[in-house]
Amino acid sequence: MAAAEPKSPAAAGAAAARRLARGCWSAFWDYETPKVIVVKNRRLGIVYRTVQLLILLYFVCPHRYVFIVQKSYQDSETGPESSVITKVKGLTLSEHKVWDVEEYVKPPEGGSVFSIITRIEVTSFQTLGTCAESMRVRNATCDSDEDCVAGQLDMLGNGLRTGRCVPYYHGPSKTCEVSGWCPVEDGASVSQFLGKMAPNFTILIKNSIHYPKFQFSKGNIENRKDGYLRHCTFHEVSDLYCPIFKLGYIVEQAGENFTELAHTGGVIGVIINWDCDLDLSASMCNPKYSFRRLDPKHIPASSGYNFRFAKYYRINGSSTRTLIKAYGIRIDVIVHGQGSFLCDWILLTFMNKNKVYSHKKFDKVCTPRHSSGSWPVILALVLGQAPPPPGPCSTLPGLAGQLWGEGQSQVLAVPPPRPCPTSAPSEQMVDAPGGGAGPGLCASEPSQQDCTLTDARGLAQL
Repeated sequence: MAAAEPKSPAAAGAAAARRLARGCWSAFWDYETPKVIVVKNRRLGIVYRTVQLLILLYFVCPHRYVFIVQKSYQDSETGPESSVITKVKGLTLSEHKVWDVEEYVKPPEGGSVFSIITRIEVTSFQTLGTCAESMRVRNATCDSDEDCVAGQLDMLGNGLRTGRCVPYYHGPSKTCEVSGWCPVEDGASVSQFLGKMAPNFTILIKNSIHYPKFQFSKGNIENRKDGYLRHCTFHEVSDLYCPIFKLGYIVEQAGENFTELAHTGGVIGVIINWDCDLDLSASMCNPKYSFRRLDPKHIPASSGYNFRFAKYYRINGSSTRTLIKAYGIRIDVIVHGQGSFLCDWILLTFMNKNKVYSHKKFDKVCTPRHSSGSWPVILALVLGQAPPPPGPCSTLPGLAGQLWGEGQSQVLAVPPPRPCPTSAPSEQMVDAPGGGAGPGLCASEPSQQDCTLTDARGLAQL
């Protein structure tokens, strides 16, 4: 018979490439899942639980601040949805009149930011005309008309310059004349102090928060129907859910002097913090209030707080206004918060597993009750390095007496196996090697490969 003609290198390479491609394509559609073997051995279990305990101590002891204090096992949500409604009540006196809420609170809507006027500088009866510019404006002073440019408009001034140099409102000085609302503020303003009774003003701060991720909502007002809010004021211990604060108390808690602050103005922050552990009862989620000054009071160029507004009317058909420069205490209500709840990975740990999948995924290995020489055998079973027991599943006879390497004749004496408890007929049960084939050893015998020794020298490596 003629010898087969050898294939050319190109044909052999093409055939190998096709085989490789078919193998890769077939392996691409394979599904792999880890298989867990439950070994019922107390010594091995002690080692396993000891390692787990060491890992737990590693996280709890050196990192107890992160794990316990900061509660890293929890899921959290920062920045709750929040609403703030405010209401101020009280009367005060100045040198000329009685002031009520409608006059000294700006704006009147009751939002999270509002101002309480404590001092004003009033320029009354301003009309449209010509007058001397303020001396505070740059290049406003003059000696003659040549020093003033007609039509010049200073963005920091009070009007359009006419080109004339006129006497100032008081004193020997002169300034350039402007066309605008006259007289200007510096020339005719009158100061009035409203802060005499202002420390007794009461401020209701109604706040409610919502954590959408955890569907949790709460407010800072006591849920009572006995008129509780009509006669209570805030106290951190006895009246935590009565958010009615006196203005003097807020300024004092911020560390400021009320009289000084009322003259220059300033910004006080009322910070409400809702730091809640939602694993606990809703009654344990309580607001915490703190107060501090927000504006830079130690910088002279920008210290204090003031704003201007005007009231318009007509006298004898002429447009007239009263310009008011107001100094006051601005209140900024700032809401912070963090809600934390048990983390998803802990919840998933306690979910019920599918029984059928569990039976297919877990095998149990039972060990003899009294055998001092079974320790390496059990480890070899777990690692897939155990010798096959004699019986119908054994494919390598004679290896039971050669477990400790080549050339050695030491024999391991192993008592007969005990049967494993089975939880389902489909569960594969593997017993430790013994003198004969036991009823629980490879009972289902899914494949001969499962009971085949892969490396007879594996025990020697242990």
